[in-house]
Amino acid sequence: MAWHLGQAYGQDLRDRVLRAEGSIREVAARFGVSHSYVSRVRSRRRRLGEDTPGVQCSHRHLKLTGFEQVLIDKVNAVNDLTLKQLCAWLEAEHGMRVGISTLWKTLARLGISLKKRRSMHPSKRART
Repeated sequence: MAWHLGQAYGQDLRDRVLRAEGSIREVAARFGVSHSYVSRVRSRRRRLGEDTPGVQCSHRHLKLTGFEQVLIDKVNAVNDLTLKQLCAWLEAEHGMRVGISTLWKTLARLGISLKKRRSMHPSKRART
């Protein structure tokens, strides 16, 4: 079984673990999971009556926390920057190195769009 940070095991495995008879060690060995997983699944069912996993939380703070107003001011001041240019500016001015996707998600969370006007028909000069 492959497990990745932030992902719960499948519900089918959880159901099989909960239906299985035997000690925690026996069930864990049978399904190839850790002892603590079996214990936590059984405990959750006993305490809450739920067979589904709880909400996943990595407890990571957002990387650009505290830079929201700085970003808003920069985008308002220079409204034609690309995400790549904004990333370079953050690193040069504030020593904050972030990827394009992190910046994109932060701007989306703040409700900021880099697209400043809708697509328009070409001007008369462009058509001639």
